[in-house]
Amino acid sequence: MFDISKMKWVREPRNYSINQECVEMVTAPHTDLWQRTYYHFRNDNAPILQMETEEKFFSFVVKTDFSESRHRFDQCGVALYLDSENWLKASVEYENEKFQHLGSVVTNRGYSDWATTAIPADVKSMWYRLSRREDDYCIECSRDGVQFSQMRICHMLEGAGKIRFGIYACSPENSSFTARFTDMQVTECAWKAHDGQQPDM
Repeated sequence: MFDISKMKWVREPRNYSINQECVEMVTAPHTDLWQRTYYHFRNDNAPILQMETEEKFFSFVVKTDFSESRHRFDQCGVALYLDSENWLKASVEYENEKFQHLGSVVTNRGYSDWATTAIPADVKSMWYRLSRREDDYCIECSRDGVQFSQMRICHMLEGAGKIRFGIYACSPENSSFTARFTDMQVTECAWKAHDGQQPDM
C-alpha cells in the first residue's frame, strides 16, 4: 500500500487536505514552475508534495482530477523536483473552452523545455506514470489507468542519485482551483529495458 505519510511538502499550500485515499490542493494565483527558456523569466513557487528515494528502477502512478480548472494555464500533475533548476513535470494545462494542453516540462541546469499536444477541453481527469531507470525517465499518460501512452523519455543531468518525486498543482495567472489526486502507487518499473540496438561500447 502507498504510504502517504512519506510525502513532504516543497512550499506547503495554504489550503489542502490529505488522507490515504485522496490529496486535494487549492492552488494560489500566480504560482508556477518555469526556468528561463524563451520567456526569460524564472518561476519557482508552485507547491509540490513528494517523497524521497534512492531506488534506481520504479514507477509512480497517480490519477489527477482537474474538473474545476477553467482559467488559462491552470494545471496539476506529476512532478520530480530536485531543486529550482532541475525538475520535471507533466500535466494538463487549461487553455480555453475548446482545447487544453497535455504536456510536460523538463528542466536541466536552469533551462526548461515544453512539449505539448492539444486535447479537448472536456477532458477533466488524467492518469500519469513516471518511471525511472537510473538517471533516465519516462512519462506516460492514460485516460483509464490501464492503457498508458508515452509522452516523453528524458535524461535528468542531476537525477542519478537520491531523488524526490510526487504531485503538484498551480495557477500561473490570476486564478485558483481545487486539484484532486487519487490512486497513487509505487510499483516495479513498468518501463522495461530496451530490447533493440545494443549500447555503444
